[in-house]
Amino acid sequence: MFDPGNQVMGEEYKTHLLEILYVRSFQYDPEGKFKLVSGRTSDVYIDAKKTTLSAEAMELIGYSLFQELKLEPIDGIGGLTLGADPIAYAAALVSTMHGKGLDAFVVRKEPKKHGTMKWIEGNLKPGATVCIVEDVATTGESAITAVLRAREEGLQVRCVIALVDRQEGAYENILAKTGLRLFALHTKAELLDMHKKIKEAEDAEKGRKTRSSARQIPEGTPDF
Repeated sequence: MFDPGNQVMGEEYKTHLLEILYVRSFQYDPEGKFKLVSGRTSDVYIDAKKTTLSAEAMELIGYSLFQELKLEPIDGIGGLTLGADPIAYAAALVSTMHGKGLDAFVVRKEPKKHGTMKWIEGNLKPGATVCIVEDVATTGESAITAVLRAREEGLQVRCVIALVDRQEGAYENILAKTGLRLFALHTKAELLDMHKKIKEAEDAEKGRKTRSSARQIPEGTPDF
């Protein structure tokens, strides 16, 4: 049984990845005007592709996933295109570089229109054990679709990992519909906590500068 608690995460990689996610992908609107794919509105928008497709994050993503999966008996990693693709590629490359050969695979949103007419692209054969990944989990529907498609093609799905869990029902939905527990490298709560700390630091710095400016004696003031 997949148990992320038994894995060892390189904390410096995890922290750096969170920082990149915040700078590149996180947006906050206190009025909650962001419309999500699910149709809901939110005060937080996470455009994960700005992170997953960035050169500085690819190794971090791959290494973070390698740390979670290095002891797991899996043959491949993939998920529903398009969000899962760069994550799977990074994880497969870095894992293979560290001695754990993993094949990446792609779950199509619709079957191929010619040739084999298949749903899944890759070299994995029926019976192979895989991990399903996605970029941002909100309701979990993308991961659920990928799990069900993979199972239909004869793959054994061992675990589901998201780059970011928005903590809005994905864990519960995935568990109910697939029997698998979602694990996330990062959460919306972590990003909001970082946002709060950064804003507090900025406000404190503004206050310091204001007080410092108020204490300064203007040039030309007589010295009695």
